[in-house]
Amino acid sequence: MAYDWFESIGRPKFVVAPMVDASELAWRLLSRRHGATLCYTPMFHSNVFTKDAKYRKDNMVTCEEDRPLIVQFCGNNPETMAAAAKLVEDQCDAIDVNLGCPQSIAKRGRYGSFLQDNWELLKKIVKAMSEAVSIPITCKVRIFESIDKSVEYALMLQNAGCQMLTVHGRTREQKGPLTGIASWKHIKAVREAISIPMLANGNIQCLEDVYRCLEYTKVDGIMSAEGNLTNPAIFAGINPLTWEMVQEYLDLVDKYPCPSSYVRGHLFKIFHKIFSFEENNEDRQILATAQNLNDFRRVCVNVKDKYLPYHEGKLKFDNDENITRIGYNLILPPWICQPYVRMSPAEHTEKMEKLNIVQFFFAEKCC
Repeated sequence: MAYDWFESIGRPKFVVAPMVDASELAWRLLSRRHGATLCYTPMFHSNVFTKDAKYRKDNMVTCEEDRPLIVQFCGNNPETMAAAAKLVEDQCDAIDVNLGCPQSIAKRGRYGSFLQDNWELLKKIVKAMSEAVSIPITCKVRIFESIDKSVEYALMLQNAGCQMLTVHGRTREQKGPLTGIASWKHIKAVREAISIPMLANGNIQCLEDVYRCLEYTKVDGIMSAEGNLTNPAIFAGINPLTWEMVQEYLDLVDKYPCPSSYVRGHLFKIFHKIFSFEENNEDRQILATAQNLNDFRRVCVNVKDKYLPYHEGKLKFDNDENITRIGYNLILPPWICQPYVRMSPAEHTEKMEKLNIVQFFFAEKCC
């Protein structure tokens, strides 16, 4: 039954993750144009969604081209989650339960990954939602440290009625500077244990990673979050010019408006390498305070005017410090869409220790 549904939506292999303030309609359409075959909405809070009509109208925005689509909710009340599901049943292909958010706001609100220890409640949530709607209920989870417990967790959700499972191969504690590497070993073990469609999430920075993960884990599809944000054409296997992606995105925003904070966030992600140069501080500041499309377009034009001569070979670019190496011997100049390379947890710890030593030294000097 679960695979019949998965077949009906085209067995999507390239999936855009649910991202708060980031996987809005304009971004989903941009991603679909460049290879994505399934998209998720941002996470919606079920309690607010069911009570606030304006919140629903402002956030649940879609169109005919925006399919297949999965709507994601967070919450801890089975009845409220079921009610939220009914409100979007006719606008999407499935409804997802967020069991992966590791942020402090999720801890305070008791949702996301902070429900992963309350299995009885999760059974009730999945059951209530499944009974309330005619489309599949899916779940997105994080792993436990133990592979065995991660497998047991996945089986519990499958038995509760989950029709597709996305596994992010990181624990609840792996976030921010402590993100580290996702465990495909955990994902592979879960894939071998469950019988419903499954997506993998984590360590996806380019198309090469997508196919390596598919081969190793044997999952049905790959979900990308950060990799998609820095390169919306990640699933097409290309690294386009940053300003071309931004121009295309801004045209979509013009047609399907969204808050300026979303747009600003997307441009900072796409231009992350460009803005690592001090020479671009002025444009970075313009973007930081931009409030309308004209401001955003101005930043895009400024970047293009500055770096197009380098791309065309009319000027020589010789700043090697900000060159990214990806895959096998592929060098990407900073005006090309490319992944953000995180500092490892060990490197972050070392950096903070050095900073603490410096701060202690100056504190002693002041005393």
